[in-house]
Amino acid sequence: MRDQNAWLVFADECGQSLRPPKARTWSKRGHCPVVRVCGKGSGRVCLAGLVCCRPDERTRLIYRLLAHHGRKGEKKGFTEPDFAALLDDAHHQLGSDIVLVWDCETDGAPHGLVA
Repeated sequence: MRDQNAWLVFADECGQSLRPPKARTWSKRGHCPVVRVCGKGSGRVCLAGLVCCRPDERTRLIYRLLAHHGRKGEKKGFTEPDFAALLDDAHHQLGSDIVLVWDCETDGAPHGLVA
């Protein structure tokens, strides 16, 4: 990697629901212990991030955030073109080649980018 003068890039993505968790507490025997939670809390937040390292350089964090609010026609998560655009932007921002380290989990990975 030093010979190539490339950046070592670790990539991952995750998602989180915006719905509040169910609240439960104690109650008398025979009664369901449910506490109501205010607010609908619809949608999801998806995050794709790159941690970029190179010797004698400061470490960089490049990320993209996508919020899904349940509207018609709205994207629910990152697609293959979105992730490819993130990698392309990182390549241009870093100004050098990158060596990508990716967990290759096929559940959330775009199908065209799986190794």
